[in-house]
Amino acid sequence: MRVLYVNHTSRVSGGELSLLGLLGALPDGIEPVLACPEGLLAERSRGLGIDVVSIHGTDGSLRLHPLRTPRALLEMSYAAAQVRRSARAVRADLVHANSIRAGLIATAAGRPTVVHVRDCLPRGPVSTLTLRTIARADALIANSAYTRSTLGPARCSATVVHNAVDLSRFDRLRLDREEARARLGLDGEIPVLAVIAQITPWKGQDDAIRIAAGISGRHPGAQLLLVGSPKFDSSATRYDNAAYLAGLRRQAVEQGLADSVRFLGERQDVAEILRAVDILLVPSWEEPFGRTVIEAMAAGVPVASTDLGGPAEILAGEECGLLLPPRSPELWSEAIAALLDDPSRLAAMGSRGRAAASSRFSMDRHAAKIKAVYESTLEPTSARRRR
Repeated sequence: MRVLYVNHTSRVSGGELSLLGLLGALPDGIEPVLACPEGLLAERSRGLGIDVVSIHGTDGSLRLHPLRTPRALLEMSYAAAQVRRSARAVRADLVHANSIRAGLIATAAGRPTVVHVRDCLPRGPVSTLTLRTIARADALIANSAYTRSTLGPARCSATVVHNAVDLSRFDRLRLDREEARARLGLDGEIPVLAVIAQITPWKGQDDAIRIAAGISGRHPGAQLLLVGSPKFDSSATRYDNAAYLAGLRRQAVEQGLADSVRFLGERQDVAEILRAVDILLVPSWEEPFGRTVIEAMAAGVPVASTDLGGPAEILAGEECGLLLPPRSPELWSEAIAALLDDPSRLAAMGSRGRAAASSRFSMDRHAAKIKAVYESTLEPTSARRRR
């Protein structure tokens, strides 16, 4: 089975990390080729031995705009033509679009198409039209039941396949907590919280700073690590993420946390950073899945997460973290301070998280589920050919 994977950007964020994990774990019998713009994703895929076809990308916003919308449509039309030619050239049996935007491109490929939905669209006429377009795909994969619930009529035919985590990344580490903290210049005894996410308002880093301020009375010296960068910063991006980052820096100073909030930027050593962390925060307004939740679980780190979205599916019943309403920093501060006051409960949560990550979110399990979607998608085509 030859599969052409399509991604609309070569910037590497959560969806691209999940794609790279899948490409590295594909079972025998699947021959992957990636179509994406040149850039980091293309480079990292070639590093895995994956053939890459270069296509035109798009950062087009899914909101109407008199100038940006026509430009985005032109970009996607051009990329769609490239994908169609590429699918024919590599003799793809199936096309797997790794995002909603990639789905808009790939549905014109002339091949059986699977669209992997990893985001929840803002309400609006463009979103409605977008959902109708990707609903024409032969199959839809949603990264959570929450994401599936936002797909309108198409939700009935979407298959939920949770993202996975490469457990070996954490098993290979020969780094204890003290050394991990020393590398970051952290005191070995103080509480350390972290947010690992792109810098953008809906990820709630501003609330994380408020949470850190709220626990500082009971836990003086506690540190907050903000790991990530303004990943998407074009004029078509929904938020001004660069301005948001500048505002976060001002907020830390204004709340007296200039020495307690550390901006680590984009990092490739997330597994090592998690070794130094006591609790991972996921204070997003909503979270379609929450990749960092399962990464923290794999590292044995308890999670305090928004209860709106995928994290509720990950953490419910596992007793390896806290589920809290978004935009309620005072409530979060109280719950997290109480957890930090109970080291034995904190350690037990970490152990249960590691066990849950191993049993539910392994790469092999994930790849097998994706392959099953491919096979069920191609089955009607094979039946027609036999007839």
